[in-house]
Amino acid sequence: MSTTILAIAAGIVVVLLGAWIWVVRRGRRPVPGPLRPGRPLPDFHATDEQGDPVRSTALHGSPAVVLFVRGNWCPFCSAQVANLTKYYKDIVDLGARLVLLTPKPLETTRRVARFFEVEFEFWLDDSLVVTEQLGLLLEGGVPSNYSKEYGRDTIWPTALVVDSAGIIRYTELSRHISDRPDPELLLRELKKTLKI
Repeated sequence: MSTTILAIAAGIVVVLLGAWIWVVRRGRRPVPGPLRPGRPLPDFHATDEQGDPVRSTALHGSPAVVLFVRGNWCPFCSAQVANLTKYYKDIVDLGARLVLLTPKPLETTRRVARFFEVEFEFWLDDSLVVTEQLGLLLEGGVPSNYSKEYGRDTIWPTALVVDSAGIIRYTELSRHISDRPDPELLLRELKKTLKI
């Protein structure tokens, strides 16, 4: 009987370990080739919050922190913006720009930024062209109760630190939909970039 209990216990441990590995690896995505550190930030077109066209090459001349956020419906993205506002002044005091690129309406994200009195730059990739170009498309990533208004697909949460020459110096893809880069880490990476 004790052999049977040991076999069952060992089986449970194997199943739990397998489940844990699956959960941990499931959210991991490799950094897309165009966004690997050391490469130039790809040239892409988006729209600013006034509806005017903007290009990623407009970031040349100053370092930048670029965040790709899913949208105003995402509680993790809203929390990320709120958390980042605490570091906004530190980032801009280093001469850097802070750009949030989102695939859908910006109003909630803007409202959070206004509440904390920060001037993030908001860029819109409404048709997900940039998202696909950069390898950040998350198919079926919008919860069903939001998909009628926002569509099915969205962007994979990602953070970049880009130097003043437009070279990507740091890339972090969220491991899971719920985690986001630590703003202190982004600030440290920005400071490292300024020393290069």
